[in-house]
Amino acid sequence: MNEQIARIKAKINQLKKLDKGYSLFGSKKHKYRLNPTIPISKIKQFELTHKINLPNEYVAFLMSIGNGGAGPFYGLEPLENSLFDDLDYKRSDSLLNPSEPFLHIEPWNLKFNPTVEEENEEEFQKQLSLHEEKYYASEQRNGVLAICNYGCAVSLNLVVNGQEYGIIWTDDRGSDGGIHPSHELGNEDKITFLNWYELWLDNSFKELGHKPSTPDTIATEIAEKDGHRGKPWWKIW
Repeated sequence: MNEQIARIKAKINQLKKLDKGYSLFGSKKHKYRLNPTIPISKIKQFELTHKINLPNEYVAFLMSIGNGGAGPFYGLEPLENSLFDDLDYKRSDSLLNPSEPFLHIEPWNLKFNPTVEEENEEEFQKQLSLHEEKYYASEQRNGVLAICNYGCAVSLNLVVNGQEYGIIWTDDRGSDGGIHPSHELGNEDKITFLNWYELWLDNSFKELGHKPSTPDTIATEIAEKDGHRGKPWWKIW
């Protein structure tokens, strides 16, 4: 994990220098800035308060890289915002419940299939209300933290309780897309937090037509230039 954290740090710095005009989606909002890291004591207090254990990858990010800021789409939310069930309209009286297990293990959606025509307005509206009550029930997002705002009422969520622990899931009910594992970055399989974040970085470099220089590639370039091929970068100087 430490190597991946180091790669991510290097890629963030390179991407910030490369995209000075903030041409990539969401970059004008976060401007590749990261909030200050937070100590383990604050994380432990959050876990104790909400009766959860945060995934190690997420904890490492919070402590080593930043408490939100630069990230996929409109950026990462700070830990203190991750309980809001609506990242567009953050309300203290409408929060997620991460202490209960996440209900889903497969993509889930619920189509509205009324048994009457829309002209039968009273019965149609009754059935629609019952459908929406179940579809938008708060328990559908139990066991997650809302870590990223995709826009258009779509959120990216980190499962912190239940069988899908540590996996990124998307809530796309606002567009009738249901709740499903995150595939917005092009990944076919389910994806964990650090892999999701690094995939965003790699996709960003591709969009800009550049390749990132990771600590490994930097070491190789230096070694080849100075005739130290194969020597670890920390022993070159």
